[in-house]
Amino acid sequence: MSASTTHGATPATGAGRDDRDMGTPAREGAPVTLTIDGFAVTVPAGTSVMRAAAELDNQIPRLCATDTLDAFGSCRLCVVEIEGRRGTPASCTTPVAEGMVVHTQSDRVRRIRKGVMELYVSDHPLDCLTCSANGDCELQDMAGAVGLRDVRYTPGDNHFDPSATGARSQAEARLRMPVGEANARYAPKDTSNPYFTYDPSKCIVCSRCVRACEEVQGTFALTIEGRGFDSRVKAGAGADDFFSSDCVSCGACVAACPTATLQEASVAAFGTPTRSVATTCAYCGVGCTFKAELSGDTLVRMVPDRNGKANRGHSCVKGRFAYGYAHHGDRILDPMIRESVDEPWRVVSWDEAIAFAADRMRGIQARYGQKSIGVITSSRCTNEETFLVQKLTRAVFGNNNTDTCARVCHSPTGYGLGQTFGTSAGTQDFDSVEHADVVVVIGANPTDGHPVFGSRLKKRLRAGAKLIVIDPRRIDLVRSAHVEAAHHLALRPGTNVAVVTAMAHVIVTEGLYDEAFIRERCEWDEFLHYAEFVSEPRHNPEANALLTGVPAEALRAAARLYATGGNGAIYYGLGVTEHSQGSTTVMGIANLAMLTGNIGRTGVGVNPLRGQNNVQGSCDMGSFPHELPGYRHVKNADVREIFEKAWGVTLDPEPGLRIPNMLDAAVHGTFKGLYCQGEDILQSDPDTRHVAAGLAAMECVIVHDLFLNETANYAHVFLPGSTFLEKDGTFTNAERRINRVREVMKPRAGYADWEVTQLLANAMGAGWDYAHPSEIMAEIAATTPSFAGVTYDLLDETGSVQWPCNDAAPEGTPLMHVDGFVRGRGRFIVTEYVATDERTGPRFPLLLTTGRILSQYNVGAQTRRTANVVWHDEDRLEIHPHDAEVRGLKDGDWVKLASRAGETTLRARITDRVSPGVVYTTFHHPNTQANVITTDYSDWATNCPEYKVTAVQVGLSNGPTDWQEDYAAQAERSRRILTPAE
Repeated sequence: MSASTTHGATPATGAGRDDRDMGTPAREGAPVTLTIDGFAVTVPAGTSVMRAAAELDNQIPRLCATDTLDAFGSCRLCVVEIEGRRGTPASCTTPVAEGMVVHTQSDRVRRIRKGVMELYVSDHPLDCLTCSANGDCELQDMAGAVGLRDVRYTPGDNHFDPSATGARSQAEARLRMPVGEANARYAPKDTSNPYFTYDPSKCIVCSRCVRACEEVQGTFALTIEGRGFDSRVKAGAGADDFFSSDCVSCGACVAACPTATLQEASVAAFGTPTRSVATTCAYCGVGCTFKAELSGDTLVRMVPDRNGKANRGHSCVKGRFAYGYAHHGDRILDPMIRESVDEPWRVVSWDEAIAFAADRMRGIQARYGQKSIGVITSSRCTNEETFLVQKLTRAVFGNNNTDTCARVCHSPTGYGLGQTFGTSAGTQDFDSVEHADVVVVIGANPTDGHPVFGSRLKKRLRAGAKLIVIDPRRIDLVRSAHVEAAHHLALRPGTNVAVVTAMAHVIVTEGLYDEAFIRERCEWDEFLHYAEFVSEPRHNPEANALLTGVPAEALRAAARLYATGGNGAIYYGLGVTEHSQGSTTVMGIANLAMLTGNIGRTGVGVNPLRGQNNVQGSCDMGSFPHELPGYRHVKNADVREIFEKAWGVTLDPEPGLRIPNMLDAAVHGTFKGLYCQGEDILQSDPDTRHVAAGLAAMECVIVHDLFLNETANYAHVFLPGSTFLEKDGTFTNAERRINRVREVMKPRAGYADWEVTQLLANAMGAGWDYAHPSEIMAEIAATTPSFAGVTYDLLDETGSVQWPCNDAAPEGTPLMHVDGFVRGRGRFIVTEYVATDERTGPRFPLLLTTGRILSQYNVGAQTRRTANVVWHDEDRLEIHPHDAEVRGLKDGDWVKLASRAGETTLRARITDRVSPGVVYTTFHHPNTQANVITTDYSDWATNCPEYKVTAVQVGLSNGPTDWQEDYAAQAERSRRILTPAE
């Protein structure tokens, strides 16, 4: 499939699109004017002749060139003649020059191109009519473009005939195979990858796949082995196939391949797509734009959109291939109810389910009071759907009991950046990383958690930027192909504040701060107070080395590099926020950026890497119990008045309950009803026993989801959800970018999620009458200043915008705080280190920290129901060789992981990725239930759980714990569904 365009599919839905492949990348430079086939064209200096011709809609034939990769010049199909120059140079590698006169269609050029194509086709199977790439093959297109109608060469030494019988197609070769001998040059198709195949017999050795793996993805998993006629693409080394190699299945090689050599298995199964719809990925917070390509109503493949401003045509294994969960057999498509969680589920109509849920919730409020019920919004649903859920609790339930999964991930970001900068979001767009000179990655693992951004970051690092990694674990960025961190500060879990403050100590005491910036842009008195604080000897790296585990000289060197290395950008993740001092660390990071003047321009900034596709949007939409949409406190009468006029109700001025408060209140008997849309709190939230107890104490739990998730074990109503493929709306990614989500197929359960929420609201007397999500966005824009200029028409025209988008910034705001901070002046805040209450000791001597892996996502509800499980089918516990040896553990052993909160079992992976005294696991699989281990300690400001620091012990195990067995038995009983006969 071509990287440039999808030949078989109609252009994607959405106005103002330009899917043309210009052949080579765009350049910046002074204008240069030349003449091509008699037409003048002006382009920037450094532009290739091929791209200049494309600007005139003159597509020079090519096979090895595409504008997503640097020019290579290997296929020799793009030759041209240039007056005053000898020979026929390749247009892809020839830069333009002032006054140049180029001829692309001379007789000589045509003759050369036709001869080159004839040679290519002579070593290619002529299976076009039965090939799965028929109609979507650049080799086929180029043969037509140069006028090749027959091949003069008889079949001889080749790569496509397995029996060496002189066959011209593989079908003919199979018929002749008994009479021929084995062809040593033939290699069978590699089907080891679950999502795509590699057929060496169709390879033209254009190297596009190899270059895409290097230049776009940065994995360097592919190479060209052999020389001359024996050259071919090779994944890995030795006996490796694609599956066993370092390939991360991002699909860049498949997108780049001009033939059927590398092709999606789904295309072979369903045929060439005929239409496409532009939409947004529903996995991580990068927010990649895709074209969903269909044949009829069958989704054939997801292709990264070259117009996507977050991903720039790249993708990862999840967004590219892991969409099969939408049609998985586990998906529930009918509403279900039951009186008690001990009973089996009963399938009912939508009307009965909605009426049952509304009656239950009304009854609870009648018995226990108006504030006895609430909602949890979803970071996987659209902005419009989230807006309606928080509106449901405020305008219909009459309280502010609304919270979201950001409570357990990035709520400290909202608080910390709000206090220091005045707004609760990152400062840059993703393009900004291309201009960074020094990058600090703290508590994040971009190559696994945000892989498309991780690839862009690696590309910048290969271009010369320096990297500082602050993480207890040796993530891939510390050392991988052609990338190595200048400094890896492998701090002890829980000491982020001490490390960040020590860096500030170095910057202040060595006079490395930007005084001019601070005087102009920040509160000077606040700075003086902060500078006095960090200058105290107790904050120097030497005084903190024993506490943090970071050598003093390494920390000093890292601080100096960040302060003096040019444009300094900080990217952080849940390894910062999911601590008892998460908010303090966020404020400390903001302090570092202000100290060094790394705010308000390209290449710098403070950038939270959001974990889920719409966690930023769920916060923007007012999902927190103390804030209305746009981060405005419910106590402010003028803010409430805006929504009271729009909604025709009186709003409660008192903040509602956070998720932990809801669960505590449920155990205490005062919180009795919950509508939970698209979140699985029983698996994702800490202290699983306490979550289960809270849910069990409620009288009505409504789960609105795709599958019977873990939370549904305690639900009384199940409302089937819709996938991102089945709805219209918007997502807001980690860079504040509002992207359109478009309906690719009709909702399989009958309703999009926003419609289900409206049904419930109306059953409780709301009287809502939204006909389309665009009407909900219009209400958001009318009530929320940062979204005031957002419309679907604008998004269709521009592709996406970054908030704030209003009269002052009608096309959005890529960079925040350019001329001044949102709060006026930046505020330095003292960041006193306070040790967590979670301590190691003789019983629990190790520290557990958690994270993600590339192939899985969050609690795994989606990715576990795709072929991604071939890479990660269970959670493993990473443990250092020393810690394993003293416990008698071998790689692959079943071990018991125990904490003060609970215990579970899983298999061990012995690795030096983690330091002695630290263990690490993921939380993607419910049978592990890693959160039975985590405690109820949380961030002091936001209640964000302290997932990243849990004192544990590890020992050999002979099977599941009693708790795991009891949990599995309860889950099995809870998921019974009565058949119609019953």
